[in-house]
Amino acid sequence: MEMVPKKVFLTKGVGKDREKLTSFERSLRNAGIAQFNLVSISSIFPPDCKLISKTEGLSLLKPGQILYVVMSRNSTNEPHRLITSSVGLAIPKNPNQYGYLSEHESFGETEEKAGDYAEDLAATMLATILGVEFDPNLSYDEKKQIWRMSSEIVKTTNITQSAIGDKNGLWTTVISSAVFIL
Repeated sequence: MEMVPKKVFLTKGVGKDREKLTSFERSLRNAGIAQFNLVSISSIFPPDCKLISKTEGLSLLKPGQILYVVMSRNSTNEPHRLITSSVGLAIPKNPNQYGYLSEHESFGETEEKAGDYAEDLAATMLATILGVEFDPNLSYDEKKQIWRMSSEIVKTTNITQSAIGDKNGLWTTVISSAVFIL
């Protein structure tokens, strides 16, 4: 039985509750994926996989279905603490080549910064297997320009969720996820 996903969509959510587990459940609901059985997997974007919209992806699924996901998750019950979760994606130009996804969680980091970091992680992993030469100490923007010039990486993107810890100390959970469809 071949289990190579043909489609993937990105989603994110945030949830708050007095219980940590329930705040996670609420974040899954907010992301639209609470009604599925989720299996966490590592970070390979399969060859010939198509990135689709969340709406299209959800329309192809049934409650209770087992879904493979690359998920980033972060929680806090510290009032006013900024948290983020992010999944970065790097897709190669050659559709027969696999790409990469990355997960990143942080505290006190803006949504934009966390998203750029996750995207940079995924693109760096892809660039290293494609033989794209660059200095890993370059800034994200400098590396992105080199990747574009190499024409080996066709697309990079991220899905990032941030939230500020509840002022009354409720658990706050953020998730970002790439959901694969077989």
